Amino acid sequence: MWFLPGDEGTTTAEYAIGTVAAAAFAVALYVLLSGDSVSATLAGLVHKALTVAT
Repeated sequence: MWFLPGDEGTTTAEYAIGTVAAAAFAVALYVLLSGDSVSATLAGLVHKALTVAT
């Protein structure tokens, strides 16, 4: 690969930052989706979708 002088670790640092950002996004998504209100809303939607109106 072609690097500018002093840029040898740039790619590794970019991967590390991307990995940390992805992990932080996953944690935020887990916290959001594991909350009671979201869980109740999703359960209600599934129940409504599977219930046959007569």
